[in-house]
Amino acid sequence: MQTPATHMPESVVIVLFGATGDLAGRMVLPALVEVHERGLMPDRWRLIGCAAEDLDDETFRDRVEAALARGGHRLPEDWTELRSRVRYVGGTFSAAEPGDLPAVLAAAREELRQQSGAEPLVLHFLAVPPAAFAPITRGLGAHDLTDGARVVYEKPYGTSLESFEELDALVKEVLHEEQVFRIDHFLGKEAVQTIYVLRFANQLFGSEWSRASVDQVQIDVPEDLDVANRAAFYEATGAALDMLVTHLFQVAGQVAMEPPADLRDPASVIAAREAVLRAFHPLDPEEDVVLGQFEGYTDIEGVPEDSTQDTYVAARLWIDTERWRGVPFLLRTGKRMAVKDQRITLVLKPPFGPLAAELKEPNRIEICFSGEGEVVLGITVKTPGPDLAYSSGRAVLDLDDVPGGEALSPYASLISDAIIGDRSLFTTAEGLRAAFTAYLPLQGPDRPAPLPYAPGSWGPEEARRLAAPYRWCLGQ
Repeated sequence: MQTPATHMPESVVIVLFGATGDLAGRMVLPALVEVHERGLMPDRWRLIGCAAEDLDDETFRDRVEAALARGGHRLPEDWTELRSRVRYVGGTFSAAEPGDLPAVLAAAREELRQQSGAEPLVLHFLAVPPAAFAPITRGLGAHDLTDGARVVYEKPYGTSLESFEELDALVKEVLHEEQVFRIDHFLGKEAVQTIYVLRFANQLFGSEWSRASVDQVQIDVPEDLDVANRAAFYEATGAALDMLVTHLFQVAGQVAMEPPADLRDPASVIAAREAVLRAFHPLDPEEDVVLGQFEGYTDIEGVPEDSTQDTYVAARLWIDTERWRGVPFLLRTGKRMAVKDQRITLVLKPPFGPLAAELKEPNRIEICFSGEGEVVLGITVKTPGPDLAYSSGRAVLDLDDVPGGEALSPYASLISDAIIGDRSLFTTAEGLRAAFTAYLPLQGPDRPAPLPYAPGSWGPEEARRLAAPYRWCLGQ
């Protein structure tokens, strides 16, 4: 969303590091085409793919076509012309080995400068493993490739408080904070962004969005996928580090933040989200965390027989603000679970008086943020018939049915924002520091041992206690 604090540049050169990798093929390249087709890219743009493989421009262009086809994306109508905008640079890029990137980038910038009469924006997108962040960052600084540039870093931006601080100190030696865009693609999901409008433009929801009406908040992201094709990554990371301290903490921040001073001002939105992240209590590993490992995980090739890595985590997070003090935020995710879903649920307090004892289910406000998203109200209604009895009903609004627009995919939304300079949906150093601080006890000696759970289940039974006196709204 373009605001007075942001603007569309005359032209842009996108430098995609890791251009032949899985993430680029599945997410980034289709998103770039989507941004172009939606009219959210400057008319004049170039793409420079960078990776270790030795390819020429035409071969890489064919790779881009193949990546789009694999994902079921059709080629844009103007693809023949767009192909000519794509370049490729192979080999290692670092402070010691710049390769051909500086020359190719300089040529692309000059070409666009001649066309528009203005200096193009350069957007470096690091779709690479975290170990490559530091050498690429040093290379950008050593070869003067940061002037007029923004840099998008994939997650995880650090794997602990200590490694985050080391990486961020290096990044800030080379870049100004306003040049840094740290991606968490959950923040780019249309339904997660809907939280703002749902709260601040609807009195029905805004008046209930606090401890006065809410007994607990559940943020639930079960996955039915296996980890067989990502065993090395998962064995080094696990569910808690991969999902909890990143995606789930950030979504909790979206839910719990105070109203920004100006919803259209990125700085106001960032300040509100950072403030609530700083109010996260450090996790209590013994009382508030249950880890799990699905049965058969250690049979996967590349996983040690004695692995204690977690493939499941459920955590009870406390937020020390006036709005949320005493309300548990229940966060859950895991592999090989019963279903795949992504859902935020506000469990509302029961009504006063004897009616509360007759209700079978608490009233709920739900936001599903998978796919196009939906908003669900779980309400109490009269059971049809002559007697006064109560039933639970659901009113569902599919966000795909809302007239007047078409949702962007998360990566397209975030790339569009990076191009215009809107950082409101990106994580900040302060916010990540607060998240890693809250997560720190789970990386210490008190980390609980993961409990076994059956594939296709809802995880270890022990996690039920975290939701008491209610239950997990999904599945249990």
